[in-house]
Amino acid sequence: MTDRPLTLMAVHAHPDDEATSTGGVLARYASEGIRTVLVTCTDGSCGDGPGGVKPGDPGHDPAAVARMRRQELEASCEVLKISDLETLDYGDSGMMGWPGNDAPGAFWQTPVETGAARLADLMRHYKPDVVVTYDENGFYGHPDHIQAHRITMAAVAMTDLTPKVYWTTMPRSGMQRFGEIMREFHPEMPEPDPAEAAAMAEIGLPDEEITTWVDTTAFSGQKFDSLAAHASQGENIFFLKMGKERFGDFMGMEHFVRVQDTTGAPVPENDLFAGLR
Repeated sequence: MTDRPLTLMAVHAHPDDEATSTGGVLARYASEGIRTVLVTCTDGSCGDGPGGVKPGDPGHDPAAVARMRRQELEASCEVLKISDLETLDYGDSGMMGWPGNDAPGAFWQTPVETGAARLADLMRHYKPDVVVTYDENGFYGHPDHIQAHRITMAAVAMTDLTPKVYWTTMPRSGMQRFGEIMREFHPEMPEPDPAEAAAMAEIGLPDEEITTWVDTTAFSGQKFDSLAAHASQGENIFFLKMGKERFGDFMGMEHFVRVQDTTGAPVPENDLFAGLR
């Protein structure tokens, strides 16, 4: 045992990603005295600008958007009581197929070993006991999420650290419920075509394949407020439309797949730090 605090490192792609899938665990573990480190890989410059102006439209200023989103990210970190924020500040690549994918400095264009080396330095500094990021498909195919996954796994391999490593996910049962709630709020939403429906059906995992279910219901208010801190992106954050109470009911449990472990803690587990304390 050492005097070093237990440490959770979450590696995310954009400002606001920290809230959606890990806001609950970040708030919960911070309340338990665990050091929480957030690494945000991109500047979020492909987000909406003031007034909801979209990337590529007249009046969209990527540099101004990045500055605004940095302020919102810092506000979110305050809400979640995150101990340390680290930003890699790569260019936001936008959604798959957008022109930003090929822009100089875009995260998607960055060699994996380059990003991984920078992240490995942070891992050596913070010595996380638990590392959380996305799966190989970035959960839903976003290039920056995929790249965050790649550099995280490469960075862990570059160090002599042996953290528990988790990928965020969602149970298929929850995805089905999410679709039902979306239709409740948007009854005019057309039925997806067969290809889109098939792709949606592959998001998340069968419930029985999820190794780790962490109840963060008590922190769902903080999670909601951290999402709300990203006000400039409010049009894109469907969850805020639910209101706090319903949001807590739906988003109170966070789900993960454990992909690296040296503790031998049995699964399914209800604590990312099982076997470590």
